[in-house]
Formats: sequence, C-alpha cells, structure tokens
Amino acid sequence: MIRVPIYAHRGASAYALENSSAAFRKAIELGADGLEIDLQLTKDLVPIVTHDLDFWRLARIRRNVSTMTFEEVSKLKLGTSILRLINGNSVLTFDDVLTFATNNGLALNVELKETFIDAPEQVNLLFKRTYSHLNIHFSSFHYEVLERIKQCNPMLHTAYIGTRKTNWEELGRLKAADALHMHKRHYAQKKLDLAFQSNMPLRFYGIDGSEKYLAKPHPVVLGWITDYPDKVLIKQLS
Repeated sequence: MIRVPIYAHRGASAYALENSSAAFRKAIELGADGLEIDLQLTKDLVPIVTHDLDFWRLARIRRNVSTMTFEEVSKLKLGTSILRLINGNSVLTFDDVLTFATNNGLALNVELKETFIDAPEQVNLLFKRTYSHLNIHFSSFHYEVLERIKQCNPMLHTAYIGTRKTNWEELGRLKAADALHMHKRHYAQKKLDLAFQSNMPLRFYGIDGSEKYLAKPHPVVLGWITDYPDKVLIKQLS
C-alpha cells in the first residue's frame, strides 16, 4: 500500500511558531512529505506567508496585512510572547518557501487567504508562473479564487476547502477544483464513497495522529494535513 503523504500544517506548528523557518525545518525532521502554508498579499502585492488578516495575534500590531507594504511587514518580529522582540521570527515570502521546498524536496499545499479575493490583475502573474519543478497545489475557501487560477493556468492543481455546507452529492460541479479539503469530522464512509464516485480526491486537516483510519485509509484520500507529522507517520506505519 502506498503511504498517504503528510502535510505539516503551517509547518510542524505544534512544535514551533507557525509558518516559520523553524516550523518548516522541524517538519522535515519529523518526517513530513510536504508543507501547508498560508498566503496573504501586502499592500504592494507581495505574497507573504502568514495566516491571519492582521498581525495582532503574532506581532501585537493592529494593522491588516493589506494596509502594509512589504517593507513595513519585513520589520515585524513574530512570536507568541514578549520575547519576540528579542528573538522573534521574520515574515517569510512565498519565494522564500518555494526555495526551501525545492531544496528539500517538499510538496507544497498553498492556501490562498482573504486578500486574494478581487486582488488586482498583477496577481495573475503568480498563477502564470511555471512550477513544474515542484509538487504544488493551491487551495482556498474562496471558490472564485480557484476559478481565477484555472483561467490563468489550467495546469495548476487546485483544491477547494469545503465546509459543513458542502453538498457531497454535487461535487462534480466544482469544476475549478482538482481536490477537496475537509476537516476530519467529515471522514465518513458515505462521504468518502461519494467523493470516490465523483473522482474528487480528498485531503483531510485537523489530523492529530490518533485516528484509526490512518493505517488503512479510503483510496480516495490524497493527503493528511496535521500539526503533528511525527504522530501521523507512526500511526501510518503501525
């Protein structure tokens, strides 16, 4: 049986600061096959690796990403305590992570966040790039973003991040999505079978390594997204 790839959620974020170089290095150490990262756009349209719409949680700055230039963002120190001012992490760019993934043979799951909705036309250049040297796909909760990607570059792989409102009977209508990402609470036989019948591969997030199905998953499963790549790997091999 081929082992299902493990994507470290924002890097190995249970062990190091999310979306940081340390979290990405830890992911490799713990056996991850790929990284799940978040992209937001700065005011000057630089794609940066951060989850939130603002920097309050990680930098105690009450400013939205979209109101700051990359020069301003690059001066921030990120962390979960006051110690960030001394040894905090800097915000990474998408190019930083592309280089890291290429050098380390990692797959990438790139989640495009709110700032990509109705982004200026210049952003299309991001989707028209050639990523043939990488195992990469772009995901989003915002279906219109995936439609835009496919209009720019039909060869890019995409994934729609579904919710409890997702209609499993009509997955075939998601023409702009090559895969579906769902929280693990939706790992249920009927839904798995419906996805299989619709030729819609699935990746599940929220995985913590305790799930019994990790050792023998449904054939429609394409990936696990987790904060704990080491625990998932152990369960897979048990």
